[in-house]
Amino acid sequence: MFYGYDQIFTPVQTPLPGITTPRSLYDALLKCWCAETCAPRMRERWSPENPTLGQCSVTAFLAQELFGGRVWGIPLPEGGYHCFNEACGGIFDLTSQQFGGLRLDYEHPIEQSRAEHFAKQEKYERYLRLKKRLMECIMHNA
Repeated sequence: MFYGYDQIFTPVQTPLPGITTPRSLYDALLKCWCAETCAPRMRERWSPENPTLGQCSVTAFLAQELFGGRVWGIPLPEGGYHCFNEACGGIFDLTSQQFGGLRLDYEHPIEQSRAEHFAKQEKYERYLRLKKRLMECIMHNA
């Protein structure tokens, strides 16, 4: 399960059928994450057994669109950031499972900018692809 799954959350700000909490978004995204939505540098390692690998920023900004709040980043040793959300009265990281048992430091994050992340065309395209897959999944299950 993802980091923060056990926190109490209020409903989404932008309602979608069947998506009412970060947990319900996570459950839906399990059917949507794929190699094409994974960060290019991690695609070779992506698998259905580790579906959250390389999905953090596109997922966090999608969650922000639905739940509001802020997107934060944890600096990574190899550079870059691992993104997660603060919204609904708590923090949640829908893609924390990609790190296995490694404990991430959520105490000193750096706020992440949608404009900065989406200035990278490939990242914006992955975000749109994930959003489209989510909408298709929701409509299929409606």
